Amino acid sequence: MELRRQQQHGFDYVDEGQGPVLLLLHGLFGALSNWQDVVAEFVPAYRVIIPVLPVYDMPLLQATVPGLVEYVENFVEKLRLPASFTLLGNSLGGHVALVYTLRHPGRVSSLVLTGSSGLFEDGMGGSFPKRGDYNFVRERVGYTFYDPAVATRELVDEVFAVTNSNAKCLRMISLARSAQHHNLAGDLHRIQAPTLLVWGLNDTITPPPVAHDFERLLPRAELRFLDHCGHAPMMERSAGFNRYLADFLRRVVPVASPA
Repeated sequence: MELRRQQQHGFDYVDEGQGPVLLLLHGLFGALSNWQDVVAEFVPAYRVIIPVLPVYDMPLLQATVPGLVEYVENFVEKLRLPASFTLLGNSLGGHVALVYTLRHPGRVSSLVLTGSSGLFEDGMGGSFPKRGDYNFVRERVGYTFYDPAVATRELVDEVFAVTNSNAKCLRMISLARSAQHHNLAGDLHRIQAPTLLVWGLNDTITPPPVAHDFERLLPRAELRFLDHCGHAPMMERSAGFNRYLADFLRRVVPVASPA
């Protein structure tokens, strides 16, 4: 399905379906399309909302994990979302989801993390993209996936454009460093929401041991792995990701029954 973007209150977002809310947060190099298969699967029974996080446009001094959390807080308030909802995050979006949950434990009824930062990540394969080097960018974007072919020309072109903008690059670097410095190991025990962890067995950015650490530190976490899968399971192994998510939601949000 084609995702229809809306603009309201200064926010750019997708809002599809009716029912219990699933609020989805993309990562640093993410886009709305990262969640396309999830939206298509769950809109029959859920209201699926995806804000476009201003990772390349926010004021430089606010280009941090806490800055993005504040953006999500404002988004939730302005759109008058329900008193509680399910929060999902990939990569940096998972990190933002965790901090939001720590700040607003009563609002997050359940939490889903996939390839989340917050404990450890090896962003862009250990180095930032070289400006003007298309092959380097293509290689680094491919590093996100088990199968580099998943890194389409469109996706590589998008990242390449970012790396050739000084302003966007500065924000990207600021956010990546904030994520690496903003370690949550000492705080995760406070999150009591049931949590699903879906991880790629071949994730080299937040490797499987990171997933096991999240499982150990989050009191109500359950961990599921997908083989032949890298850092973005909802893109690379969407059928398996959706199957785990549907099972989890049936148990923690019993009023909904996705197909």
